Amino acid sequence: MIAVGGITAAHAAVCAALHAEAFDHPWDEAAFLDLLALPTTVGALAVDGDDPAGLILLQVVADEAEILTIGVRPACRRKGIGHALIAWASDGLLQRGVTRLFLDVSANNDAARALYTATGFAEVAVRRRYYADGSDAVIMAADLSA
Repeated sequence: MIAVGGITAAHAAVCAALHAEAFDHPWDEAAFLDLLALPTTVGALAVDGDDPAGLILLQVVADEAEILTIGVRPACRRKGIGHALIAWASDGLLQRGVTRLFLDVSANNDAARALYTATGFAEVAVRRRYYADGSDAVIMAADLSA
């Protein structure tokens, strides 16, 4: 059973370990500590049974927010964890008065782009050659008030 709950700086080590499994260029514990110390940062962990399975970290400013990172451990993918994390974020952001949620994703990441489209995001712009591998960043947005 998947459960999603909010995180604090006390979860930085778990977030860093999970991020290292999910990404080729992971953030370290210090990066999570720095971000989670900011009053504008919110995040959550998804747990599958007793095991951390995914995470989401967001930056909130006024009535807009941006997904800074969202990741799911490879062994836990295709179980609805990404959907659950985005739903958790959307519900919480609406309660804070946020109406628009942004993210950027590599144009080469078809699985992530499919998840975002399925959860209400639409492409709004492209940053050419944004990532280190030369791929474009697709900027997507979701209208949470719809």
